Amino acid sequence: MPPGGRALRPVPARAADLLPALETALDGTGPAVVPEVPGLAALRPEEPLEHDDTALVVPTSGSTGEPKGVLLPAAALRASAAATAARIGTGQWLLALPATHIGGLQVLVRSLLAGTRPQVLTGSPFGSAAFAEATARLTGPHRYVSLVPTQLRRLLDPAGLEALRAYDCVLLGGAAAPPPLLAQVRAAGVRVVTTYGASETSGGCVYDGVPLDGVRVGLRDGRITLSGPVVARGYRLRPDLTAAAFDGDTFTTSDLGRVDGGGLRVLGRADDAVVSGGQKVPPAAVEAALASHPAVVEAAVTGLPDPEWGARVVAFVVLRAPLTLAQARDHVAGELPRSWAPREVREVAALPLLPSGKIDRAALR
Repeated sequence: MPPGGRALRPVPARAADLLPALETALDGTGPAVVPEVPGLAALRPEEPLEHDDTALVVPTSGSTGEPKGVLLPAAALRASAAATAARIGTGQWLLALPATHIGGLQVLVRSLLAGTRPQVLTGSPFGSAAFAEATARLTGPHRYVSLVPTQLRRLLDPAGLEALRAYDCVLLGGAAAPPPLLAQVRAAGVRVVTTYGASETSGGCVYDGVPLDGVRVGLRDGRITLSGPVVARGYRLRPDLTAAAFDGDTFTTSDLGRVDGGGLRVLGRADDAVVSGGQKVPPAAVEAALASHPAVVEAAVTGLPDPEWGARVVAFVVLRAPLTLAQARDHVAGELPRSWAPREVREVAALPLLPSGKIDRAALR
């Protein structure tokens, strides 16, 4: 499609700057918005947009791969915000995620469409004191926040849990949430809803395994597909990548999954799969199994070269109690095929993370 002519405006990635820019981008009275990030020049903001209905371009490279600019129409952003409100309610939001990522940007969009003013979490590093202070600044009767699992894990002390209980709902996305973490915060009286989605779907569009209204979930060669009004138009100036990932209102993700009576189960990225002894092992599934062991705080799994197996499955674990390799293998084999169980376990003090909160698998290798 030839360029539509709508201008693209780089905006500093701060809520105070993005809110008015997004408001005019959504109602069509202003240019489309792209948050200012390193490498922005690759998206060529000085050139007109491919589609006139684009309101937001989200720079993303995921946890792997080359940088891309996701073209999100105003209608997709509105549909996502409306479906979220229908599922969890509407009110005042705390912005606790970077405004360069779709999770943070959607907090701003939801706030604009609800007519509320979000509060912004400030201070570093993230912890209970700053979170509680920001929560106390919320004035609305209904309160919401989006977090990633790493943040939630840092709020397990009494002050953090008390602040979390002030929210009508805590959306948790960006990475797989360990079941023990979810069980702990829910037992403490916190309403947590896990989300799955991508920049290409205007953020999370599957909540607790169930698609939002209007969203359809499918599988294509084992990969998860997401369809509906929340899907992007494609990638900025990359018709090749757009053709490979989009088909009308359907986006084919890079994630493996299963759909059963319990809803969608995400097994991990297809390109993260470890081929060990001819078996394709999805790291995220093994991580979730390991994280359910009482001795494990959190786990990350990758493949390392092995002369016998081609690649061996290696688990990096943060522990609260001792754990032997045999114990780890037996525990994983109780939930998954034994061929998926790790052949090596390495204890670490902390897992390497990307800014998005996802595991930095490249650092593990």
